[in-house]
Parts: sequence; C-alpha cells; structure tokens
Amino acid sequence: MNLPEIASPEEWRAARVALLTREKEVTRLRDELSADRRRLPMVLIDKPYTFEGPQGTVGLIDMFEGRHQLIVQHFMFAPDWEDGCPSCTAGADEMSEGLFEHLSARDTSFAAIARAPLAKLETYKAKKGWTFPWYSSYGSDFNYDFHVTIDESVAPLEINFRSRQEWERPEHAKSHWLLEQEQPFENPGVSCFLRDRDRVFHTYFTTGRGAEWTGGAYAFLDLTGLGRQEQWEEPKDRADIEREAVPNFEN
Repeated sequence: MNLPEIASPEEWRAARVALLTREKEVTRLRDELSADRRRLPMVLIDKPYTFEGPQGTVGLIDMFEGRHQLIVQHFMFAPDWEDGCPSCTAGADEMSEGLFEHLSARDTSFAAIARAPLAKLETYKAKKGWTFPWYSSYGSDFNYDFHVTIDESVAPLEINFRSRQEWERPEHAKSHWLLEQEQPFENPGVSCFLRDRDRVFHTYFTTGRGAEWTGGAYAFLDLTGLGRQEQWEEPKDRADIEREAVPNFEN
C-alpha cells in the first residue's frame, strides 16, 4: 500500500492551497462542460423499439412514466450470462430510493435496459433487492443501434464514437484489444432522453469511464488519500470482460 508522504501542518497547508487552485479550475471547467452538454442538439427516435418489462411489452416512451426526461443505464447483461456485469452491478447497488425521489422531483425518470431475457433480469434484480425499473431489449435492435452490444454481423463496430478504422490507428494501439474480442460483447453506457408530447429525443450518450455514476462511491473515493484502490488491466478475452469491471476506454 502506497501511503501519502508525511508533512508538517504548514507543508500540508501549502500543498492543499496549491491543490485548491486546481480544484477551482476543474469546478469551473465542469460547469462550462455541463452547460455545453445542455446545448447539445437532440435526435428524434423514430424507430419503434419494444422492450419487455414486468407489466408486459412497452415502448421507450412508456419508461418516462409521464415525466419529460429519462436516464437509461445500458446494463451489461448478455443473454447467455447468469449474472450481470460486476461493475454495472456495483453502480446499481448505489441507487437509492432517495436518488429516485430527487430525480422525480426534477421531472426525470430512471430505467435500466439489458439484452438478457426478462426472466434473468427479474431473478437477478430480486437477488440484489433492487427496485428500479429494468427492461429487456432481447430480440430488439436497441442495443446494436446504441452501440452497447458490439456485433459486426449486425452493425458496424462503433465504440466511444470511433469506428473500427479509427481504433486501428497507431495512436490507439493500447486499445487494439477491443477489436480482438470475440463478438458479440457488451459495453456499458448511459443515455439521456427528452420527451416532447409523444415524441422522444436522444440528447446524450456516454460510455467507458464516462458511464461511471457521478455522485456515488467513486466520487467520494476520489476525495480520499488512497483513492479508488483498484488496478485496471486490459482484458484479453471475452471471459475476462465478463469477470472484470468496466473497461477503461480512451476518451
């Protein structure tokens, strides 16, 4: 375990003041980034996706539950898996009723979508004690269209807004393992949608490290002396992807 250096109170204070300057810069940049995110254009979702939920077949608009915004967690759970992705599961474990109440107060709903059949999702959800809505996209184009299931027999490869040709460039050599994975394989992601009467628009998508839930345990751990206390290794095969946490895709 690598511990922080030991310093006098005066040395610690000087280092902390220097770091505070950088923190304020990041805060301002984060505020600017959030404003730019709000200014992104949006795309009309005109494909009639259907999903299976506890109440039967639903469309994307039904997940809004009458609200104007919807946040979707693209949960990594392939049809042949018995359990969900460990990292997606860790994030879902941190979802609380209080969080959902705060979202609801801001006219926003939350739902998770995974490719596994509904029966598997319901079994896993009950085992974990989760209460949020979880829908199956099994048999739908949804995961492929949103590039969270990678299968080049169905759709061209796109990961974090880069095509296969872009990932093959020398500057991305450390991530070429992504192109060598047995397909299909799952990626994590978060999508945001906006409803205008009976029309649904896609406003935002992020994957890789961008899909980590801000405000949860990671955000708090980033404030501590030991940080997240984890080591990332690039998975070498599909089995590793199923066992390990979310891959650290390049930004």
